[in-house]
Amino acid sequence: MTAPVLAHPPRTPVLVAPPRPRRLGRWAIGAAVTVVVVLAFWSVDITWTRLADLPSELVRYGWLMFSSPTWEKLPDALWQTWQSVQMAWVGTVLGILIATPLSLVAARGFGPAWLRALLRFVFSTIRAVPEIIFAIIILSMTGLTPLTGALALAINGVGTLGKWGYEAVEAVPPGPIEAARAAGGSPAQVLRWGVWPQATPVFLSFWLYRFEINVRSSAVLGLIGVGGIGDMLTTYTQYREWSTVGMLLIVVIAVTMAIDGVSGRIRRRIMEGARVR
Repeated sequence: MTAPVLAHPPRTPVLVAPPRPRRLGRWAIGAAVTVVVVLAFWSVDITWTRLADLPSELVRYGWLMFSSPTWEKLPDALWQTWQSVQMAWVGTVLGILIATPLSLVAARGFGPAWLRALLRFVFSTIRAVPEIIFAIIILSMTGLTPLTGALALAINGVGTLGKWGYEAVEAVPPGPIEAARAAGGSPAQVLRWGVWPQATPVFLSFWLYRFEINVRSSAVLGLIGVGGIGDMLTTYTQYREWSTVGMLLIVVIAVTMAIDGVSGRIRRRIMEGARVR
């Protein structure tokens, strides 16, 4: 008994090479970027010959600051650093309270399209403005006080926390969300039971990271006189008291590294716990 003969043998698929990308567009973009960079360097009023003196100047000022720091000012430096940390903490908490509900509404599937677009535009606009600009604007209402710095950090934090928040909500697995909706839950109930339990570790990690950023930014805000360690740095730099400036820099670096280390360890524990669960 012979095997049946196929009337139409299977055809071998023909492999077609994809079209080669056009290099003209890439060359044009590269050339445009190169021209912009060259023009930017050319237009900056810099005495390029002084760059050769930069290493020796760095060594000289480093010796002035760190050869014999003025430790007598350490209690004042620690107190001003504590004010900077308080400023960062208040700004972080205010930013969390404002940004978290807005980020939930700005997530896809939980708010009307026009409101999502408006909130995302607001978040982008806030991120485009440095904290020091917000502080200068708020100065006319609150004066040169740590509250000014805290409010500036809070406003800037709304932009970053809002963006991170709605991206975290949109990255949540859809299973619990679909289950909550199938059970007849309202949008608020879906957010509470379908989204929040899964997104909480990510939100906590973002909040801690924002606090780290605010600690560093609070020192910069002190440069305009709103208090904190940055205010001391500005004062002693203007009077050329380099030994005191060196001590202040040591305190700032030590405190910032300690906060970053503790916060980073907590964030890792949170995210590792979320993965295990």
